[in-house]
Amino acid sequence: MSEKIVFKYIDLPGAEKLAVYREHGGYSNLKQVITTREPAEVTGIVKDSGIRGRGGAGFPAGVKWGFLPQQQEKPVYLVCNADEGEPGTFKDREIIEKSPHQLLEGMIITCYAIGAKKAYIYIRGEFVKGARILNEAIVEARTAGLLGDDILGTGLQVDIHVHRGAGAYVCGEETALLESIEGKRGQPRLKPPFPAVVGLYESPTIINNVETLAAVPSILEQGAEWYRSLGTEKSTGSKLFSISGHLARPGVYELKMGTPLMELINDHAGGIREGHTLKACIPGGSSVPILTAEECQTAKLDYESLEAQGTMLGSGAVIVMDETTSIPRTTSTLADFYAHESCGQCTPCREGTRWISQILHRILDGNGRPEDLDLLLDICDNISMKTICPLGDAAIAPVQSAVTKFRSEFEEFIAGNGTPRMAAATKSGSEV
Repeated sequence: MSEKIVFKYIDLPGAEKLAVYREHGGYSNLKQVITTREPAEVTGIVKDSGIRGRGGAGFPAGVKWGFLPQQQEKPVYLVCNADEGEPGTFKDREIIEKSPHQLLEGMIITCYAIGAKKAYIYIRGEFVKGARILNEAIVEARTAGLLGDDILGTGLQVDIHVHRGAGAYVCGEETALLESIEGKRGQPRLKPPFPAVVGLYESPTIINNVETLAAVPSILEQGAEWYRSLGTEKSTGSKLFSISGHLARPGVYELKMGTPLMELINDHAGGIREGHTLKACIPGGSSVPILTAEECQTAKLDYESLEAQGTMLGSGAVIVMDETTSIPRTTSTLADFYAHESCGQCTPCREGTRWISQILHRILDGNGRPEDLDLLLDICDNISMKTICPLGDAAIAPVQSAVTKFRSEFEEFIAGNGTPRMAAATKSGSEV
């Protein structure tokens, strides 16, 4: 893809500074949007563009904006979800650190469209550098009259605040995020009511991902039809893919929706490291089912294509594994993560993720039982769709798919033919 949208300014030295961003066209269309387009028109353009939430859920952004109550007395809030905690995902960090004003501009336009005067960026606690850069960008924008009580003399009032999280993965879930901003323990809320109706401080709230909001200025400048022309019919526009693993050039790449997975791996990420072959790939972050090497050959990077193959696009985090990877060990690592990050509110998730982790440890330590694999799948079934938030379903996706598609590897450990975890720890392994 030659035309960049979200990564439009990413390669410009100093693009995190207001002067450089404006020199290359940043904020140039903002006043025109505010003065010549009605809020409903802005929402309509975003809706017509077909852009779907880039945080993982893939819900149409413009449709979400339209869920706000038409008549209400409480203030409306916008919250940017920058709590990028999904293993394998590191795209939002690139935007925050290298093009923060693009995010701010998208948030200002969104605030205008939804009628919000105050917005929050909820950023992952570990992103110390990103939080500093965002705060500096906000000060620059406010000083230049791009934030505050009278933006560019239009009378529009918008202010943006950075709120740092405390390291809990579950706060990436939108209602747990809201609880955290309010100073409460970060635990998901029951839905309905949805945040668009009862959100932050019990007021209507729109929550969008960093990548989603960063695309808004280009959509308003170039139009909905232009954006739709870049992707597929139902998965429009471009997408950032953070690709890692056994590759020559891991990194973040912006590609059109519908791009073949193998094109990303071979043409952009440089292919599998020299002397090795592709074994498996997780196409959308740790919370989606794994693909075998054979399945990767026909996979395309859009919502519908990957769903048809039994997995998901998710956050666009592509984790690539070569033949040296132990799928059982990789699965155990992911299971440990989810067991640690469960907030404990829902019994199936609190207990089930811990049991999955313990069983996988038992198998890898050489003490597995033949019935353990079916027990793992049974526990997964008892977690599926039985929790308040999607963390439970995220935890079981890699386990179910790994045990189903690579069952023989687990059976090798159970039979005593695999290398026990403690013995493997003494070797210089290369597993993901």
